[in-house]
Amino acid sequence: MKKMKKIHIFILFIMIAVAQIFVPAQMIFNKESIMNTGTAYKFKTQPVDPNDPYRGKYINLNFEQNSFVTTDSIWERKDKVYVYLEADSLGYAKVKGVSKTLLNLEKDFIVSEVGWYNKRDRELNFNLPFNRYYMEETKAYDAEIAVRNNQRDSIQNNTYALVYIKNGEAVLNDVIINEISIKDYVEIEK
Repeated sequence: MKKMKKIHIFILFIMIAVAQIFVPAQMIFNKESIMNTGTAYKFKTQPVDPNDPYRGKYINLNFEQNSFVTTDSIWERKDKVYVYLEADSLGYAKVKGVSKTLLNLEKDFIVSEVGWYNKRDRELNFNLPFNRYYMEETKAYDAEIAVRNNQRDSIQNNTYALVYIKNGEAVLNDVIINEISIKDYVEIEK
């Protein structure tokens, strides 16, 4: 009887250990799959550098493509919204449509959350789900300064987030300043 109990405990231990490995591995696999087979979009952005005491330094991203004019006026804050995208000639994301339900389209989409609806302008504002880019703590402040300086420059601001999208899921891969990864840009500017 005692030996049987030990076998059951050992089997339970193995099952828990496998589950603890499987769950993070599945999350990593899903993100890698999106980056390998998803569509890359550039989202124009203006980052700033806040701090999350639990997750570390990150760049908060505010996107230009965060609204869409629609005649559908029955939107509630925090409602789920399906945002349909296409790329312009330069590869920047352009919102093609929004819907409360998943449409049977062959277009790329992301699942977002309603921020607010402006009835006067008939404009729906939504919060994109990839608005934080985490960085090495020693580089985050320098990244914020580099972006701020780039935005003040007389040259057109060329800062964007490179996001891969597939089946409604999105992975923020990088933030680019003047066609250079922000991680490398910070090193160049030092």
